Amino acid sequence: MSGKYLPETTAYVRITRQSWQKGLLEGDVKAGEFEWQFQWCFRRGELSVKPSSGRALIKEPLGRFLEQRDYQLEAGGDYDFTIRADL
Repeated sequence: MSGKYLPETTAYVRITRQSWQKGLLEGDVKAGEFEWQFQWCFRRGELSVKPSSGRALIKEPLGRFLEQRDYQLEAGGDYDFTIRADL
């Protein structure tokens, strides 16, 4: 058993816009002291995250979260997931 501490940060997601016809989800995500806006074109598998500050920390875990929960996410909904990093 390793005594290593694994840092964790909770990311909070709010879906602000959803269009099944366009294959699009938009929203905000907050983790630690960072805040971003994202647009996920799920039909094309494209995720854009703005601003660029801290984007490398959130883009991959946010993408996994969106792919795993895609049909459960609704506009106006609040969600969260854990990131294995200290933000």
